[in-house]
Amino acid sequence: MHRRPLGAGRRLALLGAIVVVIGSVLPWYTLGGDAGQLTAIRMTAFDGAGILTFLAALATIALVALPYAAGERPLAVDRGLAFGLLAIVGLVGLILFILGSDALVAPEGLLPDRAYGYWITLVGTIMLGRAAYTISLEPPHR
Repeated sequence: MHRRPLGAGRRLALLGAIVVVIGSVLPWYTLGGDAGQLTAIRMTAFDGAGILTFLAALATIALVALPYAAGERPLAVDRGLAFGLLAIVGLVGLILFILGSDALVAPEGLLPDRAYGYWITLVGTIMLGRAAYTISLEPPHR
């Protein structure tokens, strides 16, 4: 069996998707919990529209693995456009999470020291977008 090499764009997409998955389980929003305050309110990606970002990362991992499962046949979805659409879905999930949570009422819960999972996921989503651009520049596999 001939193994296709994993290009730089697909490696970056895989790394970005792993970063998004890790960031999704970390706190995305934390309010309170300090001395003299109420119990902390913590939210992760699974507490709102951030699940879109998590699902886009899982779909990206599946899309990277798809050519190996399909064998030597070229696939129509194995293009930069598919990776780009998944990166857009991830970005939309990040934006909708902010709009649907208390982040607009109390933005201090989104500071990097309180919502490090959100910021890690944002970096991973940016990596997915860059990977989509890199993949779109690669020549198609035959």
